[in-house]
Amino acid sequence: MRITRRLATLATLAATLLAAPSLAVAAWPEKPIHLVVPYPPGGMTDVFARPIAQKLSEILGQPVIIDNKPGAGATIGSAFVARAAPDGYTIVLGTFGSHAVNDALMPKLPYNSLTDFAPVIPVAAVPSVLSVNANSPIKSLPELLAEAKANPGKLTHASTGIGASPQLLIELLKQEARADILDVPYNGGGPALTALLSGQVNMIFDTIGTSMPYIKSGNIRPLAISSPKRSPKLPNVPAVGEFVPGFNLVPWFAIWAPAGTPPEIVQRLNKEIDAILKSTDIEERFGSVGAQVMGGSVEDFSKFHRAEYARWANFIKTTGMKAN
Repeated sequence: MRITRRLATLATLAATLLAAPSLAVAAWPEKPIHLVVPYPPGGMTDVFARPIAQKLSEILGQPVIIDNKPGAGATIGSAFVARAAPDGYTIVLGTFGSHAVNDALMPKLPYNSLTDFAPVIPVAAVPSVLSVNANSPIKSLPELLAEAKANPGKLTHASTGIGASPQLLIELLKQEARADILDVPYNGGGPALTALLSGQVNMIFDTIGTSMPYIKSGNIRPLAISSPKRSPKLPNVPAVGEFVPGFNLVPWFAIWAPAGTPPEIVQRLNKEIDAILKSTDIEERFGSVGAQVMGGSVEDFSKFHRAEYARWANFIKTTGMKAN
């Protein structure tokens, strides 16, 4: 009889333990959620993070707190989330740089973007514009490429560091167009733009949102956009691909959770954020900075992430780029 009671007690305990995770998932969220942004405040990631956090907070009934954890090319904040408890209370809004490029560029990266994170949803893509100083004699991309080929290494491009999107953009252009352009790294987008405005460099690849004020004021001249098609924000500016077939690089932003986060929570986050991205005010807000809203299923994002991961691993190996 005692053995039977003990077996019954053990069975009840086992059932309770098995049910505990399900109960926790069903009750999620019971406390604030932290959305880590591995970049400094005020950048494009904040433009996307803040409205998403506000609306997600309203939907879930819990605060969604933005934690900016910049440093080391976005690896500090990303590594923090990779090590966080996989309970749905810590997520990260990263980029193709933090979760695809860095893995190939930094051999000692403290995380693996494919195995240490659970894909949640892609948020937005932001085309970049190749521009020259308004006083430059170069009026078009074909003229720029012709000059670069006629005088190898003479033309200069301002980037924001090894592996950042401006450098990847110019390296891709050099590779696809077979042009020799000298890339000059600066400590951030501000100094890089200042270098173009002061005539220290000949060109810059920068996001539409950052470039637009200078384009409207007439301080810089846009030559081409990095997306496959022209942007509604700059309908008269051709795509690079119109002159360099196959060129396509649109920096993208997305949300991940730590690996091991319950699939039910990942799917719930995906569902709610996807609905947020489809709302009219978000589309208008993102569109105002030239961003293209993404969204979609967890499964589609996982495939997209793996494809981008492989693309940049191959590109960096081919170009021989190395982190400082």
